[in-house]
This record gives sequence, structure tokens and C-alpha cells, in this order.
Amino acid sequence: MLTHGTPTSAPTWAPATSPLVAETHFETSRLSLLHGMPHDAEVYRSGQNSWSPAGWRPLAGEPLRIENPVRRNTADDDRWDDPVRHHSSWLLALGDGVTAVLLGALEGDTPRLHADLDVLTGWNETGRPGRWVLLEGPELAVLERYRDLLAARHGVRDRDPGTVWSSWYSFYETISRDSLGEVLPELPGLGFDTFQIDDGWQRVVGDWSPNGKFPDGMAELARKAADLGLRAGLWLAPFIVLPTSEAFTTRRQMLLTDAAGDPVPAGANWGSPYFTYDHSRDDVHDHLAELVHRAVDDWGFTYLKLDFLQAATVPGVHAVPSDREAVYRRAIHTIREAAGEGTYLLGSGAPLFPSLGILDAVRTGPDVAPMWTNYATSDPSDAMALNALRNAVERLWLRGLIGVDPDVVFARHSRNLLSRQQMQWLQDAATLSGFRALSDPPGWLTDEERDDLRRFLGPLPATARLGRYRFLVGEREVDFAPALHGTPSPYAL
Repeated sequence: MLTHGTPTSAPTWAPATSPLVAETHFETSRLSLLHGMPHDAEVYRSGQNSWSPAGWRPLAGEPLRIENPVRRNTADDDRWDDPVRHHSSWLLALGDGVTAVLLGALEGDTPRLHADLDVLTGWNETGRPGRWVLLEGPELAVLERYRDLLAARHGVRDRDPGTVWSSWYSFYETISRDSLGEVLPELPGLGFDTFQIDDGWQRVVGDWSPNGKFPDGMAELARKAADLGLRAGLWLAPFIVLPTSEAFTTRRQMLLTDAAGDPVPAGANWGSPYFTYDHSRDDVHDHLAELVHRAVDDWGFTYLKLDFLQAATVPGVHAVPSDREAVYRRAIHTIREAAGEGTYLLGSGAPLFPSLGILDAVRTGPDVAPMWTNYATSDPSDAMALNALRNAVERLWLRGLIGVDPDVVFARHSRNLLSRQQMQWLQDAATLSGFRALSDPPGWLTDEERDDLRRFLGPLPATARLGRYRFLVGEREVDFAPALHGTPSPYAL
């Protein structure tokens, strides 16, 4: 391999955990290498945030990306999208089925990469030097070594999340105190540890007070959960505001703007664009801390699902010029300090690389749905079971560095278009992730489904990785290749 760039110090060789992995470290703002992979090799990309498509594609084929620019502004980093070259955030790997080459950031300002048939390039958006590693060896050994290097630099946060019931994939925004009150008493008997209230409790996104469907407030529900031995969880999207919120008007001076002074759209949902705060400002951090203290200390929620976190990384004019992923990292650090170490923090839509060492877990893929595919869309970030499963499997190598949440699985067969095999694949991915969550109200389940659910939520079986898509779950061998590609896995690494 031939490398070139502008290193601030000479590349250094370091011993890898596996003697099969060659390892070179660089401190530079940009580096390129002739990767030497054959044109029939494959390329792996991870993407910026939870919803960004992840996985392997033919090197000579089209890049794995989101074509719709509106969706891309939410579910990936639109600034560095490339319709021709393969591109990724923070790491990119190439493999020929035997050997893999991985270039990954260890530290850096918004690290990005791209590759074509001959050249693999990585750079930092600000042009300041960062730390990079180049690894070459067997595919799984290379990914494991990269994970270990990240763990050594950023620390490991991989606490057991327990078993989670979430309101989203059953009630969606129609939740109320009455509907959740019917669910809550049955959860301990089914094996759940955490009761998580999702979107629909707040007045409007940006105004974080309970709406009229929760007349007794949020602390009352948290106490009810605690009385049943359950951890209380709450959904928040602390970085964003809708234009219909009071916050959009009363905190207008705190919003991130463009060069013309107009608020920057940070994505779209709820039938509207949404906007974000300028997280380089101290008053924004004061607001974040106040919101988290209210949810944790005043209301009693010790599990926070933090959604739409990617908004803090959108380009804009910051009051204090900063790298945009460093701005995000400072914001989630403020949340961690306000929430305390005892609070479990799950990030959804979370930029993965700058979340390391702070969040307990990140969602690894787009929203799941009780349908495998959707005839109306081929967007790899859209809500469907196949997309969620693909990202979950392709990002399993992160387990042991940060918690990985593949999103909920389903116990119910009614109101569900998934086959038994598809449901099993989702459940196996959740078991391998160590993060088991559901959204089925107990009243929707038959007695047989309840028994199956109790078994699923029981002690986790031993697991092992056999190849790219092959695993042992207990004594069963699971091959996800038929689910993801329609054929058995050729990768028995």
C-alpha cells in the first residue's frame, strides 16, 4: 500500500492484539492510500448517525446512500454525500472475503472518508490534525482491533439496559395516562425491567411540559412504575424545536442560524422542518441542564431516550466557532453531567463516533416496523424491519464498546405483517445485541405469545460470532445472510 498526506508525525507501527493484524497509526488532517483491493472486493460504510445506512456493498457498484436530500439531512451527513464514490463517517473498510483494510479515526474533528476502485482517503472537516489508524488482516479481527483501540481511547460504556417496554410502536403519539395505566401493572409479570414513555406526552416538541392527556403530570407515572419495581423511562428530543413551539419564539436568539441569520433546518418530521439550538452557547447548555434535572430529579425518570440528536451536528454559524461534532459532544456531556451516572442514556439519531464514552447506548438503525419492506420506498433509512435488521447486524461489532440498540422486536402476531422467520431474525439480533425491547401492549397478546415473551426476556443465552453474518445463539446457528441478501452466508471467517 502507498500512503500520502500531511502527517504531523511519522506513522508508527504498534503491536495488535491479534498477530494477524498489521497496524499503523497516523496523526494528520488528511491521508490517502492505494488500497490494492481487487475490483470485485466489497466496501463497508457505517454512516454518521443511528439511522444512516450501514453495511457492505460491491466496490465496483453504487455507494450505499440516501438519495432523498430531505431525508438525508435527517438520517445522514448531507454535507459530504457523494453519489459516485463510497463514503462514510469515521471509518471505512474494504474486503475481498479473506483480507480487510480499515481506515478509521481514533480522534478528530468530524472525520470523513471516501473510496473508489483504487484510493481510500480520510480527512478531518476542520483541517486540524487528528489520530487515525490503518489496519489490515482478517475482517473480523480488524473490526475487533478497531473496537479495542476506540475503547482504549474513549472508554467503554456498555451497561446492561435490562428489558424495556416502550410505548412507541403500539400507541405512537396517541398515548395517554389512561392507556399507559392499563399497560403498566402487567409489565413486571412478563419480565420487563423498564417502562419507557415515548413521543406524545409533551405539549409540543420543544416545549417539554406534559399535555392534557397527562393531567397528574409525569412524576406520578414515574412513581407508579417505581412502586412496581420498574425503572421509569422518558423520551426527549432535547436539541430540537418545532416552529409551532413556544420555544421557537421565546428562545429564538438561541437557535442555530445560517450566514443570513435565518434558523437552520436540522431535519424534518411531524410534517414539518424542525430547528436546533446553537450548542456552542452557554445559555443553551443551561437550558439543557435544567430540562434534564427536571426529568430526572423532579420527575424521577432514570432512563432517557434522547432522540433526533443528529440535529446538533448540522452546519451553521456558531456563536463560538467550533467543530460541529465537538459541539455535539459537549452537549451530550452536559446532559450526562445533569443526569448523573445512575441515569441510563440511550441516543437515537445519535452521531455514533462523538457519542463514545458518554452515552450508554445508541440505536444502530432506523425505526423498525411490523412489516419487512414497503413497496412505496427503497430508502435504506426508512422505517421497516429489513432496514432495522440490516443495520443492527452490520453494527454488531460495536458491542463491547457502547451499548447497541437494534430497536424493538415483536411478540404479537396480530397487527403485524412479519412472518415467524422475520420475527425470529429480529429477536436473534436483539439477543446478540444484548438489548431487548418491545412495544406490544400485554392486552394484544395471546396466552401463547405471553409465554413466548417471558422466555425471550429470560436470561440471555451464550452467543458467539462465526462469520460476517453467522452466529451461535445458545446452541442454534443463526445466519442472517438469507434475511439481508436472500442467500446463505459465504463468509465463515
